[in-house]
Amino acid sequence: MEACDALIDRYAPQELPPAGRWHYHQGIFLHGMLQLWKATGDERYLRYPKAYADHLIDEAGNFLFARDELDAIMAGLILFPLEDEFGERRYRIAADKLRGLFRTLNRTTEGAFWHKDKYPYQMWLDGLYMGGVFAMQYARRYGDEALIPMVLEWEKTMRRRMTDGRTGLLYHAWDEKRAAPWANPETGCSPEFWGRSLGWYGMALADFLDWLPEGHPGRDELKPALGRFVDALIRYQDGASGLWYQVVDKGDRPDNWLETSCSSLFVYTIVKAVRHGCVGEDRLEAAWRGYRGLTERVRYDERGRLVVPDICVGTSAGDYAHYVARPVSDNDLHGVGAFVLACVEISRSGVRTADPA
Repeated sequence: MEACDALIDRYAPQELPPAGRWHYHQGIFLHGMLQLWKATGDERYLRYPKAYADHLIDEAGNFLFARDELDAIMAGLILFPLEDEFGERRYRIAADKLRGLFRTLNRTTEGAFWHKDKYPYQMWLDGLYMGGVFAMQYARRYGDEALIPMVLEWEKTMRRRMTDGRTGLLYHAWDEKRAAPWANPETGCSPEFWGRSLGWYGMALADFLDWLPEGHPGRDELKPALGRFVDALIRYQDGASGLWYQVVDKGDRPDNWLETSCSSLFVYTIVKAVRHGCVGEDRLEAAWRGYRGLTERVRYDERGRLVVPDICVGTSAGDYAHYVARPVSDNDLHGVGAFVLACVEISRSGVRTADPA
């Protein structure tokens, strides 16, 4: 609650950065806030996301959003609970507009979505969460069942193209044309395992299992895939802090650093993998150590507001030097949203907690 309250105190809903935009930065934070509302029943955490949405979406469902990237879709996750609670037609119309992007966004020759038009023929791990979770929920909610095989095939392509057999981790990006400066000329993959991109991927798989019907054959493939992924993450968890590094597999390098947004997303992913039966309950110990490391890292500012530090700002794919040189921020929405989601999942799991979410 304190993490949400810190940003509520600092920003009016329409001022959340980048101000005035329908964007995944706000989306991940407000999605986390709505999960907190569901867990606590505190109406403040419902009214604040509604005010953000209503500032940008008019009564006829018109709003401005980027129509050439997956990132624009993610904030659509807040529309479903708003429609449920308030029954306003605008939220369904807006969701329909976002769903329409899957008909027009560019794809690789194997059918996977480009991350953005400005990154042609590139598939990024981030994109599966940005678009896939919305698609799964939309499919189940409105009976648009064609979206489910679309998402499952997209994930399968991503896993096949981007998984490293040695570590079990997935590379941040893949370029079908091998034209990007970072692309391996043989595999097309970028050279590093960037923490937050892995967090987006793990969250996507965990959330897909929330929405895939019981008995759906896709579950038989996703569950072991998520289990293997979680075990790979745990191998690279820092023993002293319980957190994970910006470049996940290179914690021994002095210029690498512990990053809180990916650590939060990994905690979330591990807890949900346990809940879905993808891994044993013993893996909750890793989630608890990660959560404890996060709570030991947060601090309070001079006004007593919670501060989540050490959050990597957004980044494109690149080499090791690119990732470790990225700026860090306090209370960036990437990190606060991820932290709130981790706290809510830890609380739901029943493991010991003194929750500062």
